[in-house]
Amino acid sequence: MAATEEVPLDDKAKRMRDLLSSFYSTDHTNSSNYGVVSSKYATLDTINSPSFDADHYMNLLVQKSNMETLLQRHVEMAAEIKNLDTDLQMLVYENYNKFISATDTIKRMNNNIVGMEANMEQLLDKILSVQSRSDGVNTSLFEKREHIEKMHRTRNLLRKVQFIYDLPERLAKCIKSEAYADAVKFYTGAMPIFKAYGDSSFQDCKKASEEAVGIIIEKLQGKLFSDVESIQTRAEAVMLLQQLDFPVDNLKEQLFEKLEQSLGDLQLDFDEKASNLAKSDEFGKQESPDQIPAAHELSTREYVEAVRAYRVIFPDSEQRLIKISHDLVTRHFETIQKRIRIHISSADLLHKLRLIWEDVLLMDEVLPEARVADVCLEATNHAVKQYIASAFSHLLQDIADSLIKVQSGQKEVMKEDHPLQAVLEASKKAMIQGSMGVLLEFRQLLDDNLALLVRLKDLVIVWVQEGFQDFFRTLHNQFLIISGKTDSASQQLAFPDSTQGDKTVAGLVLVLSQLSVFIEQNAIPRITEEIATSFSDGGARGSDSGPAFVPAEICRIFRSAGEKFLHLYIKMKTERVSVLLKKRFTTPNWVKHKEPREVHMFVDLFFQELEGALSEVKQILPQGTSRKHRRADSNGSTASSRSNPLRDDRLLTRSNTQKARSQLLETHLAKLFNQKMEIFTKVDSTQDSVLTTIVKLCLKSLQEFVRLQTFNRSGFQQIQLDVQFLRNSVKDKVEDEAAVDFLLDEVIVAAAERCLDPIPLESPVLDRLVQAKLEKTKEQSSPSS
Repeated sequence: MAATEEVPLDDKAKRMRDLLSSFYSTDHTNSSNYGVVSSKYATLDTINSPSFDADHYMNLLVQKSNMETLLQRHVEMAAEIKNLDTDLQMLVYENYNKFISATDTIKRMNNNIVGMEANMEQLLDKILSVQSRSDGVNTSLFEKREHIEKMHRTRNLLRKVQFIYDLPERLAKCIKSEAYADAVKFYTGAMPIFKAYGDSSFQDCKKASEEAVGIIIEKLQGKLFSDVESIQTRAEAVMLLQQLDFPVDNLKEQLFEKLEQSLGDLQLDFDEKASNLAKSDEFGKQESPDQIPAAHELSTREYVEAVRAYRVIFPDSEQRLIKISHDLVTRHFETIQKRIRIHISSADLLHKLRLIWEDVLLMDEVLPEARVADVCLEATNHAVKQYIASAFSHLLQDIADSLIKVQSGQKEVMKEDHPLQAVLEASKKAMIQGSMGVLLEFRQLLDDNLALLVRLKDLVIVWVQEGFQDFFRTLHNQFLIISGKTDSASQQLAFPDSTQGDKTVAGLVLVLSQLSVFIEQNAIPRITEEIATSFSDGGARGSDSGPAFVPAEICRIFRSAGEKFLHLYIKMKTERVSVLLKKRFTTPNWVKHKEPREVHMFVDLFFQELEGALSEVKQILPQGTSRKHRRADSNGSTASSRSNPLRDDRLLTRSNTQKARSQLLETHLAKLFNQKMEIFTKVDSTQDSVLTTIVKLCLKSLQEFVRLQTFNRSGFQQIQLDVQFLRNSVKDKVEDEAAVDFLLDEVIVAAAERCLDPIPLESPVLDRLVQAKLEKTKEQSSPSS
């Protein structure tokens, strides 16, 4: 039944206590307190209170409950009454057993106490007897004890008097053996006697002792200002002078100057030990690995002991010692920074940092207030960041050195059969090996367990990523500067001034183009993979800042740079030919030109430039697709003397100049309407594409120069002869013969339009002059071959 459910433990325990109280009638306070409560406030829950009113409770219960509830409550209360009776009976039984046990215990105690009183009386009699005998012994020995104590005091006094008389001799022996600490101990021990009796009984001893102490003070001052004495010896001298009441505060400034001077010796020791340690690693560790650090640690411990002594001697010198300790750490890191600016390996840097950290730990033991570890951590932060930046700077310089060989024309490069190819390969090697080398150096910093570097791990990762991002941006800027694509003269350059502006070698621009392609396609992916493997766990950079190294951006920059440099190379080669063409067309008087007898010399110069470009692109660029764009004779321009014999016949039969010019104009208009040809297409990084583009631009320049002149018949025929030779020689060197034919036709048309009497050479004469030039060119090239 529900009425038999267990009552909560607290309520049950409280009820039991109330039952016991009512049973034994021991607590009437609660009843009196609860009696003041009016029964009219009683509720169904106050049945356990002392002021419980049964009648009122029943009235309330009847009013609020139905018959079923009353029956249920009856059953519950009957069960509770039964449980309470059972609990009360059990409590009575348990307490009865405890009362019986307590009664037995009291009986046993009474039995044990019987007879104890007699024993206590016997003990008291014995104590009184011992006390009386002790008083008798003390009374009999009192006079002798007084005499013994008096003799003992007399003996001590005689020993002190003898020590005072022997003090000058003792001091002399200490001076001779340089045992100044013992001398000061003896003299300070005799000072109370000298103050009391120095002017009477021990006047001579006091005078002799003071003379000896004066000598000791001079000796201690000599040690204090001696450069050969150690810091500990000088500090001990100050302590002894202080014990002799010598005004050491006057020596404080000089002593600190000596301490600061010793920092210079310690710094030189640090430089020498660190350099020797690096050399020992470099040359097979000829010295013991622990020998050099132990020697440096010995010097540092001497300095630490001096600091400990100074703190004792000058309690108010803490700030000065803190500044000196900070200066020592700062000087160490200045040495590291100097080495970093020159060049330093990661192993050498780690050796130096480890030596500094050992010094810091030693200084923290004696001067924790200086917080030298925090100063060291901050300095290490700057040093490692400078080292990473210096490593990228040296990598940039190595790449620059490999490139400027072309510009400076170094003999070892010029002796190469393919100098541009050698420079490109050297630059690629410097890029890949240099990048992997600096990553390996940086990895050693991360793998080292030095406490300084462990705390900077995340920052090192961020610095490496940012360093590569800035390195490639700077490298791109340097490429622009060397190619003459920027006017930022104030920018700090890694290249010599001879590589700027119009002095830039065209071959070097071509090398830059292919090096940019190599960086985009090979270097960036490889570096990105290495960074993702070893340098991707940094958390020092905020999440809002984004990644420090963005390879996609760098690839985009160098992809664009490769295209720009390729077009710049073509432009530079074209401009050289344009200078040649300008000189060719501005020098003679074309209106008074003589009858052509041979191909003009400018054609040879043009082919020399073309051969130079061909030689350069063969070293750097791939061959490309061997696809020739040709055209049939029927599709050619009607202005060509070889492709349109009908036009030649008609021109030869006409003697009227005006009619010839009209026909040239008609044929040119017919060509424009009948033929549509794309001349300038996208330039690819291949030999054929670059060379063809150069030829097209040169021929276009030739056309423009022709348009600026006015020719007589002989001048026009000279242009016709030169163009015909070019037509026969250039086609084999280009991939787009159709476009070249078209441009050559344009040159002839332009010359005809600017000619006063555009009568062309007869075909046999034209062929004979061209053939003669070909044979002459063949004869000139035979001896050289």
